[in-house]
Amino acid sequence: MRFFMMTPRRALGALLLMLGMLTTPAWALSVMDPFNLPAAMDAGTTKVGDGVAYADGPRHKLDIYAPDARGALAPVVFFIYGGGWNRGERSDYQFVGRALASRGFVVVIADYRLVPEVKYPEFLEDSASALKWVQDNIANYGGDTNRLFLAGHSAGAYNATMLALDPSFLREYGVTMNILGVAALSGPYDFYPFEYGEVQNAFGAAPNPEGTQPINLVTSQTPPMYLATGTTDPIVRMQNTERFAQKLKDSGVWVTTRYYEGFGHMEPVIAMGALWRWRMPVLDDMVAFFQMFGAFPSGVPYVAVAPDPPEQLPEAIAPMEQIVSQLNDMFQPIEH
Repeated sequence: MRFFMMTPRRALGALLLMLGMLTTPAWALSVMDPFNLPAAMDAGTTKVGDGVAYADGPRHKLDIYAPDARGALAPVVFFIYGGGWNRGERSDYQFVGRALASRGFVVVIADYRLVPEVKYPEFLEDSASALKWVQDNIANYGGDTNRLFLAGHSAGAYNATMLALDPSFLREYGVTMNILGVAALSGPYDFYPFEYGEVQNAFGAAPNPEGTQPINLVTSQTPPMYLATGTTDPIVRMQNTERFAQKLKDSGVWVTTRYYEGFGHMEPVIAMGALWRWRMPVLDDMVAFFQMFGAFPSGVPYVAVAPDPPEQLPEAIAPMEQIVSQLNDMFQPIEH
């Protein structure tokens, strides 16, 4: 057994040192930078693929993360980030890739084209194309195509669930891998009619708008799902997850739900990283779900240790709370 853990004190202390070396605050460069500084991410992991092209075009590249200790092929998590379908970069979610890699997974994070360059369903087609690359190549990076899980946050949670619910996307690209489970954080699954600008821009031209809604596509063959959200999410309200979870249950589909009390839209994904993991057990909850459905037949290759909260946030890190608030403010509501 190996321990993959960074204490909040160590992460915050190292991050404070690094911030002091910068001429401008890290959050002035990118609002996600503090979570991706080396001192704030999990050790024992390696980026084994950087900017690998899965198709032609600048938005058709992916990164791959893996545990340093690799032997037999490992389960694969294909993580899709959010951003209202109109923004987002794979580099902003390095901390997610390293978090899951520290738990023994090979992790793929792919960029996809965004609104206004494309609209529904093209951003889904991009992810399907990336999954075809995974099917053909991930074994070369230590991944097992027989143990594939999808995960996503916000719009990325929507994309992940749609790929699992509508087989036409994967079929179009020749993807035959079975999806063993889907982990979706803060996702919208039932948001028609389209009332807000970002949603209208992405979905307003869909010829069958009801067919864009995950809640309408559930069947008894839907893969198991883990749905998690903050109870005070102002972007995609908790009731959206509740309705989708109930539809899954009514259809005989396994669903695990987690409602993180008092947290908003961005907090669940940020808490996957080492810097904020003490806030809520999202990572361990997600890994436990994956394990239920065959991630590690011989048992998980790590010991989960719940981090203790820091005794005090250094004053220079206090803006973290402001950063999270700023991240939440970047999004328009998706549904009432």
